[in-house]
Amino acid sequence: MRIQIVTAGTLGSVAPYTGLGHRLRTEGHYVEVVTHAKFSGVVACCGLQMRVLEADPFEQLIGAHNKFHHGDRSPAGVLRLVRASQHAALGLVDGILNAVDPTADLILLSTIVAPIGTVVAQYHGIPSMGVFLQPDTPTTAFSPCVTAWKPPGNGNRVRGRVVHAALDSLYGPANRRLHARLGLPRRSGHRLRRIRERSEWPVWHGYSPTVVPRPVDWHPQLRVAGYWWPHTCPHWTAPALVTDFLSSGPPPVFIGFGSMMPGNREQLSDIAGRALRQARLRGVVQSGWAGLSVMNDDVITIGNLPHDWLLPRMAAAVHHAGAGTTGAGLRAGVPAVPVPVLTDQPWWASRLVQLGVSPEVVPHSQLTPDRLAAAMTAATSHPRFGRRAAELAIRLADEDGAGAVSRAVATLTR
Repeated sequence: MRIQIVTAGTLGSVAPYTGLGHRLRTEGHYVEVVTHAKFSGVVACCGLQMRVLEADPFEQLIGAHNKFHHGDRSPAGVLRLVRASQHAALGLVDGILNAVDPTADLILLSTIVAPIGTVVAQYHGIPSMGVFLQPDTPTTAFSPCVTAWKPPGNGNRVRGRVVHAALDSLYGPANRRLHARLGLPRRSGHRLRRIRERSEWPVWHGYSPTVVPRPVDWHPQLRVAGYWWPHTCPHWTAPALVTDFLSSGPPPVFIGFGSMMPGNREQLSDIAGRALRQARLRGVVQSGWAGLSVMNDDVITIGNLPHDWLLPRMAAAVHHAGAGTTGAGLRAGVPAVPVPVLTDQPWWASRLVQLGVSPEVVPHSQLTPDRLAAAMTAATSHPRFGRRAAELAIRLADEDGAGAVSRAVATLTR
């Protein structure tokens, strides 16, 4: 079967699909990942083909989100955020139209590209399926993942519908361009969503049911597969700087914010360094898009390293609580100190506390050396967090999320 996996965004929005794509390839499928050119190395290491998704407006979009969440909530700030979101969606239209292969047998779509990708797939008569890293469908079980975590209740479903209405509005200009390019009568984002819901469009979710159980009020074609982990390049070797540092003392604490750009990098680097000194902990700081840099006898700064190699060697992980990094920390069996910045991160951060692997959520807007040091000390000194993290890691090791999707794809060929 000829399969395209279409995804857009940051590294966290791409890396998990390398594991899924590699699994499908080992099952005999021809797999092509459609994403931004800057991730070509990540895709190539997995032995997968790649088709470039030309538009890449997401760094600008994340910048607008960061400014908004750091106090620029004036009417002009809100307008900038809306325009950046609409620009990102508009860019996806031409990118997806140009990248989708009309001869494909199946198209797998991430959350961000699904509103556009489903229309393109249907236009070409190609079956499609959602492969989402976060829950997207309204439910009474929990609140929408772009809002604060709420306990079960009917209000959660209402909140989910409100979030969907807002998202459909942001995709409005993109929908108009998409239908014009295809010569189709225009349908609103709301109508397209209703079509997907009524047809019970299938979606597999790439997180563990142990972490977020499947809601009982979802329709049968909404499934929770388990994580599909990023595929590590078989030729990768750990840098000597890192291996030498790890062997020179007790396990350090990881600090990294991935593709986030949360404010002044010098200030954030200073907070990380001072917090590690106050807590008397060694540290491995990941530079990331934030450009962090801390270096002394007890701290090193690194670039991107595979989480499946690095995190199990840590005493704890301080991170932004993105969906992928949250899963990687749980897989590694280490306590977490979530420092969420935006979108779904506060939701996942709250879930880490509920699961018992984290002492508290430290919102980035409230981050200080004292508070970070206290949270790291609690995470590393109270055995209950480490024990709980180890228990969950054992349960995740028994799951096969990529295999669940692969088996579902196999049924389409019978």
